[in-house]
Amino acid sequence: MGATKIWNAMEIAEEAREKNGSSTSEIIYSSSLTVDHTLSLPQMTPRIIELCKDLFKNWSELDNTRFSVETVSGGITNLLLKVSIREENGNIVNLTVRLYGPNTDYVINRERELQGKNCIFDVSALGSRAIRYLSAAGFGAKLLAVFGNGMVQSFITARTLTPLDMRRPKLAAEIAKQLSIFHQVEIPGSKEPQLWNDIFKFFQKASALAFDDGEKQRKYETISFEEVHTEVIELKEMGNITSFSNPGVLFSLGLSSIDFMLSAFRVRSYRLTSGEIYFVYGQELTGLLDAPVVFAHNDLLSGNLMLNDEEEKLYLIDFEYGSYNYRGFDIGNHFNEYAGYDCDYSLYPTKDEQYHFLRHYLEPENPEEVSEEDLEALYIETNTYMLASHLYWALWALIQAKMSPIDFDYLSYFFLRYNEYKKQKENCFSLAQSYLSKSRTG
Repeated sequence: MGATKIWNAMEIAEEAREKNGSSTSEIIYSSSLTVDHTLSLPQMTPRIIELCKDLFKNWSELDNTRFSVETVSGGITNLLLKVSIREENGNIVNLTVRLYGPNTDYVINRERELQGKNCIFDVSALGSRAIRYLSAAGFGAKLLAVFGNGMVQSFITARTLTPLDMRRPKLAAEIAKQLSIFHQVEIPGSKEPQLWNDIFKFFQKASALAFDDGEKQRKYETISFEEVHTEVIELKEMGNITSFSNPGVLFSLGLSSIDFMLSAFRVRSYRLTSGEIYFVYGQELTGLLDAPVVFAHNDLLSGNLMLNDEEEKLYLIDFEYGSYNYRGFDIGNHFNEYAGYDCDYSLYPTKDEQYHFLRHYLEPENPEEVSEEDLEALYIETNTYMLASHLYWALWALIQAKMSPIDFDYLSYFFLRYNEYKKQKENCFSLAQSYLSKSRTG
């Protein structure tokens, strides 16, 4: 291509500043157009071209032959497209168009993802937005525009990682370093961790589904949502639950007896479920582990990591599940993704591999200076919240099984994640309780 100029992601934003007469205001372009996610690429291409012309007026008169569209990836939530535009002067502009999967708003808070974006999209007027701050910190692609069911971003010249890439020591160290920096980015707005809010919202939706497909419905009906709910509560409360199968005996003694138990045994609350009364006592998981709350990616799988091999530059991308959350959840979730979509949990990182990652997370520049005490604490935190990751995505998968048109066996994915949770639960609880007991006596 010789002297052909490759487009700089900041050009459109700079053009917006000039139009706005301000050096500090950024305009994110918007369009009400939508693109059908289910169309074939040849059918979709004219619609993508129409969208680009509607968003970026300097291209509105270009002939359609100057646009080319190709698929970058099709995950189990979104479709990613690369659009190349050959301008009149010969410049080549590359963009990424991300199409949200239909009904993904059912599980993704788009307002939270964009931190308050609406159809005006003037950053200076609307205040903070996650993508803006993450972009300023060097994460992801530059957000250029939004439309009815997606967004347009700058194009990153890099390849998507595979699950096997993530365990390569050099790359694992770089991922850990980048995640550590990511967790230090301050996003204005509520800093309330969203993990349990999201899990309970997912549970509420996932437990009230009905499938038109008879085979799916039969498979769905084998799930005991009472059991799942108990597992969620038990994890959240870190096993600090006692149940009585004959609550009538307690209630017959009068409310004062219940109040006595709450006081004498430090019971925080009680609830009556399916003929049993449950007493919850002590501190819940988050209090016991004292996990820091950070702005978390929450979906750091291989498909959301890109590497420019020539420049050896790593990119964290796609922040649609991003929120303030517990540090251990973000790291534990990433470790679960070593298994890939096939959920081959024999690939879950060993303790040595985890320690390698955690050293570079805690002290990116001096990993060997991390103390064994700090390593063990983060190891326990991570492998306890790893369990929450299984429950989170298991419930998410049930909703997707009903809502998503993408050809993926979400129902089977639920069972893979939920069964792995049950398989790992006893060992992880034992590790955490042993560590906490040692910490108290130490």
